[in-house]
Amino acid sequence: MSDSALGGQTFAAHRLVLAMRSSVFKAELYGPMREGSTQQMVTIEDMQPAVFKALLRFIYTDSLLDNDDHGGDVHIDMIRHLVVAADRYAVDRLKLICQSILCQKIDVQSVATTLALAYQYNCPRLMEACLEFITSSNVMDAVAATQGYKDLKTTCPSALADAFAKVIMLNISSS
Repeated sequence: MSDSALGGQTFAAHRLVLAMRSSVFKAELYGPMREGSTQQMVTIEDMQPAVFKALLRFIYTDSLLDNDDHGGDVHIDMIRHLVVAADRYAVDRLKLICQSILCQKIDVQSVATTLALAYQYNCPRLMEACLEFITSSNVMDAVAATQGYKDLKTTCPSALADAFAKVIMLNISSS
């Protein structure tokens, strides 16, 4: 048994279960740095307790949080945080499930933020879905008016370059 401390909260978890589901946890808990260590607690930095709780739930049950746990935007925000956590701890199945959910929830308001997430955390399927939405829906002007787009220009300009290249290619092929 191992405890994880996060944001002043402690979460009990089995070391073996964590190691079996995550190569990152395996390295942290059983790697060369842990040999001879008697410390039973792992400190998790830069993650909200609710996100870590959802990550643990997935590791133990192979299921996501219930839709009833969070409504609308809060649920999508949690899914975005879980993409980051899944990437950080190499829980690939969780990352794929979260990408699938986000692909279904793309709209004008969320597409730029979701595209930035896809680029930053290597989510090619999600990236393609965002680019497809932007280029096929004739919504570029509406997307460009969102705060997410403004943030995307500064945080991930390569994503915008890809979107514009795709629009240009579509315009050339439809001419």
